[in-house]
Amino acid sequence: MLRLNFEKGDGSPRKLLCLGAHADDIEIGCGGTLLRLCEERDGIEVRWVVFAASGPRAAEARLSASLFLEKAYRKTVTIKHFKDSFFPFQGARIKEYCEDLKASFSPDLIFTHYRGDLHQDHRFISEVTWNTFRDHLILEYEVVKYDGDLGNPNFFIGLDTETCQRKINALLTCFKTQAARKWFSEETFLSILKLRGVESNVPGEYAEGYYCRKMVFQG
Repeated sequence: MLRLNFEKGDGSPRKLLCLGAHADDIEIGCGGTLLRLCEERDGIEVRWVVFAASGPRAAEARLSASLFLEKAYRKTVTIKHFKDSFFPFQGARIKEYCEDLKASFSPDLIFTHYRGDLHQDHRFISEVTWNTFRDHLILEYEVVKYDGDLGNPNFFIGLDTETCQRKINALLTCFKTQAARKWFSEETFLSILKLRGVESNVPGEYAEGYYCRKMVFQG
């Protein structure tokens, strides 16, 4: 199978935009991928945006971002305070923010929520991502939760055991407010990584799965 890489011919930094509705969404969905890219590539510039986090959750989000982006070449972390669970009713304000973001940052790759996610905030962020960034490579990540909305990803990024453990340890260390949730556990996070590793047949045991709606081949 043809495998893609993340090299840039002119040596300039690769720019990543990571969008998450809530604190911990980005980390659960694509945290391992970010750890791997920042470890393996010297020039990774990241804009990291959490749309709803306040109080302890905002502090957790900032701490977690600092761990996941520790080896990034350049990073900008933004924590917004849109009302949790009401994103579709705040659509104009969120859309305006995303348009301003596009005017100031042109990413090579965007990570956002899966369009089939049953959480209204997650789904809205996916929709506004596509409505705003219309000529970019977008990978939609998945978040394990109660809704039972996991699908069939068509794009996979392999992870080694050490990277998976770093991801899981950071999640459990940073997000203490989520500790009481039954699904927020090492077993849950490792299970989905293992399942996606089996499905993709990556060289190692584990992978993060994504949904890629559009990719242009220039051969």
